[in-house]
Amino acid sequence: MIVVAGEALIDLVPSPQDPSLDGQLPTLLPRRGGGPYNTAVALGRLGSPTAFCSRVSTDTFGEALLHGLRDAGVDTSLVQRGGEPTTLAVADISPDGSAGYGFYADGTADRLFALPPALPDAVRAVSLGTCSLVLEPGASAYESLLRREARRGVFTALDPNIRPGLIPDPDAYRARFRSWLPDLALLKLSEEDALWLAGAGTGGGWDAVGAAAREWLGAGPAAIVITRGGAGLTVLTRDGGELTVPGERVTVVDTIGAGDTVNAALLHRLDAHGALSYAAVAALGADAWLDILRFAARAAAITCSRAGAEPPFAAELAA
Repeated sequence: MIVVAGEALIDLVPSPQDPSLDGQLPTLLPRRGGGPYNTAVALGRLGSPTAFCSRVSTDTFGEALLHGLRDAGVDTSLVQRGGEPTTLAVADISPDGSAGYGFYADGTADRLFALPPALPDAVRAVSLGTCSLVLEPGASAYESLLRREARRGVFTALDPNIRPGLIPDPDAYRARFRSWLPDLALLKLSEEDALWLAGAGTGGGWDAVGAAAREWLGAGPAAIVITRGGAGLTVLTRDGGELTVPGERVTVVDTIGAGDTVNAALLHRLDAHGALSYAAVAALGADAWLDILRFAARAAAITCSRAGAEPPFAAELAA
């Protein structure tokens, strides 16, 4: 079983049917979301045995979030419940389909996540990331979960999915990120996230990303996968390897959930290769990595071709 730990929230997404607004307010449509939530749903749709570990509100949005997990076949027995409201994320969709977010997270349920007892013996991998590792006091509980499970030999994956507006002290967060590296088997992040974490700014370019990734590899992970938009996906490995596959061409509706779909697809396909362990990832050859990256690129393209975080089902990828 793969456990995905982190926030579940509601994205408020502008309706694609709205005409040019001319200063008028857009119609906002509620959509289930949150990076870890999307990853869990995507894994469930791909057929991986998956459980979600979080704290979810008992409000109407929280009930809808749990319904979405169950529809995808995700185990919700590790979900904590609370009467606090659900976090809201207001999406701003650019003409190219990319999304920015404003968050309403004060006093919400997922911030009060508490470290659970030891996870079941059947758990072989834990995936974390996004707001859950920023917003206290829950962030410290998720961090403790990461460290505890890594030290008992569980495969650990992280997608920082940086939201700068939520990070009051960037340098402190960068230091905290570096402290997680020894406990990671797989690090997945976007090119933009890598530049931010490296403090290189938006003009740093691939050379800056590659240099930072090599430094991070030296601190712990067996591999780092970097999403590069239309340029595809690149994996860098501890033995100095670097492989890239191009992105698949689709008509982009929006990019909401695309990176989360990549997370799920990587874990699902690593499992298919028998590689949900640090040693197995370190030993993967070029052919296996190319298969894994192409699978993830195909899954992300399908997500980008439809509105909101709607990852594909296994049958869609088989087709």
